[in-house]
Amino acid sequence: MTQQGAVLQGYNNELVKCIEDLSMQREELNKQIQQAEEERNKLQHEIQVLSEQLEHVCENLAQKVASRNELDKILAETEAAYMKILDSSRTLLNVLKKEVGSLRHSPDLKPN
Repeated sequence: MTQQGAVLQGYNNELVKCIEDLSMQREELNKQIQQAEEERNKLQHEIQVLSEQLEHVCENLAQKVASRNELDKILAETEAAYMKILDSSRTLLNVLKKEVGSLRHSPDLKPN
């Protein structure tokens, strides 16, 4: 019986050691889980901040593109109007030159 008690005591000691090892592994794993959860939460917060920044940049960009498009439209209209002014000025100059030429050939304006 003493021998059986010693064997049983050996089994008990091994069992206790295995339980302690498993508990230590669990504690280590629990620490790793906590660290991973903290990292996840940190990254989720950074994603949220970056998403808000991206939304702001996109809105700002859309406003600037709309402003640029409006300026392009105004510039095109202004250039078209300016070209009409140039064309009218050229026409006016040609008419004026013709009239002046006609007046020079007029007998009333010739010097005596």
